Amino acid sequence: MTTLIPILGDQLSHGLASLRGASRANSVVLMMEVAGEATAVRHHQKKIAFLFAAMRHFAGELAADGWTVDYVKLDDAGNSQSFDGEIVRAAERHKVARIVAVEAGEWRVIAAQQGWSDRVGLPCDVLADDRFLSSRSDFAAWTEGRKRIVMEDFYRQMRRQTGILMDGADPAGGRWNFDAENRKTPPRGMTYPALPQFAPDAITAQVLDTVAAHFGGHFGDLLPFTMAVTRAQALECLDDFIAHRLAQFGDFQDAMVEGEDSLFHSQLSAAMNAGLLLPREVCDAAEAAFRDGGVPINAAEGFIRQILGWREYVRGIHWIAGPDYTARNHLKATRDLPAFYWTGQTDLRCLGEAINATKRNAQAHHIQRLMVLGNFAMLIGADPVQVHEWYLAVYADAYEWVETPNVIGMSQFADGGLMGSKPYAAGGAYINRMSNHCRKCRYDVKKRTGTGACPFNSLYWDFLARHRETLKGNQRLWRMYDGWDRFDPGEQDAIRAQVAGFLASLPAGARQWAIGERAGGDRAGCDSAGGDRPA
Repeated sequence: MTTLIPILGDQLSHGLASLRGASRANSVVLMMEVAGEATAVRHHQKKIAFLFAAMRHFAGELAADGWTVDYVKLDDAGNSQSFDGEIVRAAERHKVARIVAVEAGEWRVIAAQQGWSDRVGLPCDVLADDRFLSSRSDFAAWTEGRKRIVMEDFYRQMRRQTGILMDGADPAGGRWNFDAENRKTPPRGMTYPALPQFAPDAITAQVLDTVAAHFGGHFGDLLPFTMAVTRAQALECLDDFIAHRLAQFGDFQDAMVEGEDSLFHSQLSAAMNAGLLLPREVCDAAEAAFRDGGVPINAAEGFIRQILGWREYVRGIHWIAGPDYTARNHLKATRDLPAFYWTGQTDLRCLGEAINATKRNAQAHHIQRLMVLGNFAMLIGADPVQVHEWYLAVYADAYEWVETPNVIGMSQFADGGLMGSKPYAAGGAYINRMSNHCRKCRYDVKKRTGTGACPFNSLYWDFLARHRETLKGNQRLWRMYDGWDRFDPGEQDAIRAQVAGFLASLPAGARQWAIGERAGGDRAGCDSAGGDRPA
């Protein structure tokens, strides 16, 4: 009796639940490259290449470990270019008796998995994805009866539950959170360690040719391609981060520096979210470095909080929010996302730096994503669905379970406060404090109105003013509204006029680049196909 085990592109873990309970002798592992998943949003070329290369290498590792692997490449004859179609074909090809899969991280794919049994007329067991440190049911139970669902509360619970960074019943270092110490700006002349780079082997080179041929019109730079695509390479990246960047990660994790794409960040999220690394082992490595005396507590705690706290928390929010989460629009924002989010051609220096880093790497760090790209989109009133589509398309680590709460909830405040206690809005002063971008920008960060004034400044005050009825009850914003009220009516009118002129000057939106339509209306994607934030 043969069992078919489909493994998705973000399930590249040898300890996957569907593999643990299976017999190699009676199982066929199915892995699928399908255009439907590469083009539902027009994913960054580098993201598609990363996933296809990682999938092919993982398939090879499974085969070497004694598994029978049926790997469907994008260009294979008969490829239906959809998960559903390939499940049907594989079930017929291998005369399987049942299907065992691990639950996907996107509602759309879960719906497909739930229909596989009917499509093939066979039993289909969909198992929980237990590679996370908090299960769906555990998170839901934690939220019951709570008036607020706050990450810090959840994070402390996870510290107690896992024992990570704990000294008995007390937090290591005597405090739960060292975030106040993690907002330093790097001194001029500071140097940053280079990230590990991996030359493409023959497998990856073949993938790069495939992506160039079929997805060359998608956003982003395909080359140079130096990403880790195997677990061994991902472990090398983890070791390198612990040895060379973690010690200073804490101090400078919120900084932005012109021309520096990685600073002291780990850049491990793509490997983690694809399953090449597991969250527990990453947290354990950071804690071990602290316990050994090589890393200060603020660095270890700040890094671990992003995984044990934020990563687990946003996944929990994704599941309790439900499949309609992306439709929420608390601030009733409707403006098209400006075209420069796809081109990078803007004279707003901070935006240009973040977008072009994203184009090069399919990566940008959390402050660029939240306080530059997300902040600007929220301030101008961009449609949160379009913002969500952009983030999901452009980042190699973006999958619905992690990207949607971060964008709809944290970045755009479109959920009305389910995830965040206030909008993450800021003017130019914040960007100037945390970066050196303003020095070379054509806009004057110290000016609010008038020729050459930084748009973030007037946008910030106008955002508060136009959403006053919606936000006035938020206790964390009273100081901001007090500041607005201190402006005389003439200054308030000048701010509104400044914003109106700026918004009128924004380049037209280009949503088609997110959802798979060329400007002329032709479907962009795989030549052989008719036929997919996430951070």
